[in-house]
Amino acid sequence: MAAALLAAVVSTLALTSGAAQAQTVEYVALGDSYASGVGTRSYIDDGSDCNRSSAAYPSLLAEELGADLAFAACSGATTGDVLTDQVGALSSGTDLVTITVGGNDTGWAGVVQQCAYPYPWTCDAQIEAAEEFIRDRLPAKLHDVYDAVESAAPNADVIVLGYPRLFNGEECNIITRISPAEQAQLNDAADLLADTIGQVALSHGFDYVDVRDAFDGHAVCDDAEWLNGLSYPIMESFHPNAAGQRDGYFPLLDALV
Repeated sequence: MAAALLAAVVSTLALTSGAAQAQTVEYVALGDSYASGVGTRSYIDDGSDCNRSSAAYPSLLAEELGADLAFAACSGATTGDVLTDQVGALSSGTDLVTITVGGNDTGWAGVVQQCAYPYPWTCDAQIEAAEEFIRDRLPAKLHDVYDAVESAAPNADVIVLGYPRLFNGEECNIITRISPAEQAQLNDAADLLADTIGQVALSHGFDYVDVRDAFDGHAVCDDAEWLNGLSYPIMESFHPNAAGQRDGYFPLLDALV
């Protein structure tokens, strides 16, 4: 009797273990520096220049789920880079895909840099050009990426994450000069970018994570910053820090999975 019971327990444990292995989530993280984790100050030594971080939301989610993560997101990536360099990580066996992309297509870093130059330089023209690009050209580029994701990972749940507003209207860094008026213009452009990404994502039936409200009160110059201001190295500037990834992006993403 005891031998039979032991055999049954062993068999049950073996079946349970096999089921657990079969249910491992195959997760692929796509996108740019906001997805790779630039700004968190600590990066994975994976032989690339992608600046992927264990503090970025894909790493945090993979740890939470016990998922098998293919971390394809890369600093500086545009929609075109996702198509050529990242979509290959997807397959019919992919269960979950997350992606943040589109900011680099607009030349956002250059726009913010122009706004930071001292008087008499202005950035009105650069902001207007970025907004025109977002309205007229970015949707088609996002559709191309999302179509490719759907084709390469037909069985996956896809979650698109957007970008926060960067500024709160204060000037707290003597090195940069981004006036309150320019900060308001930049935030308006960020709203247009977030709304555009969300609309295109929802048209594909994807979930969209809008992080703007979560980052309210945690912008550059706020007491509890989740976004870096001007930083060294310069690539860290105007990106979510570890708190922004952990307390801004991750909870919203985790609530959907």
